[in-house]
Amino acid sequence: MIQKLYDAILHGDAKVAGTATQEALDAGVAALELVQKTMVPAMDEVGRLYECEEYFVPELLLSARAMKTSMALLRPLLTAQQSQSAGCVAIGTVKGDLHDIGKNLVAALLEGGGFRVIDLGTDVEPERFVEAVRGQGANVVCLSTLLTVTMDSMRTTVQALRDAGLRERAAVLVGGAPVTAQFAQEIGADAYGESATAAVALARAHARV
Repeated sequence: MIQKLYDAILHGDAKVAGTATQEALDAGVAALELVQKTMVPAMDEVGRLYECEEYFVPELLLSARAMKTSMALLRPLLTAQQSQSAGCVAIGTVKGDLHDIGKNLVAALLEGGGFRVIDLGTDVEPERFVEAVRGQGANVVCLSTLLTVTMDSMRTTVQALRDAGLRERAAVLVGGAPVTAQFAQEIGADAYGESATAAVALARAHARV
């Protein structure tokens, strides 16, 4: 059943992923163990295949959907174990931008990577990111945009975290088509992710403890 779950996520079969997850739970496998030893490795392999150009965005989205199906069953069981999770990520598309495909993919992959994810949606005001750090314990903030004209909202959000005295409590990761590593450095972000799979590795590396 463990291999069945791994294969279902790797091949993007949400129905089988859900069935395999329930079978594993019924057999006594711990939820956190399923995430860490089966689901995360499966998504890591999906990411590798994507980087090698054997998988493309449709395959990523199917695998992410399979992961979300499994996580829907595991999330209630993981709630009491959040202290053992990889961390808590607040993610959103910044103020002025309504695009969400890339953001949704990153959110699904982060959840599959063991993070608790607070998805703030699109057109997110800086203050909502601030509140996610202050009130909900996010130790990573992921900012996304697809529009050049809204890139400055990333700068504003980083400054808002700084003004609130929370900058040291949360790493800030930025990404999206117009964003560059140089821009990330200019606005004081911790890192730039050039792909959805890169975001997971960066979140693991930079999460505040």
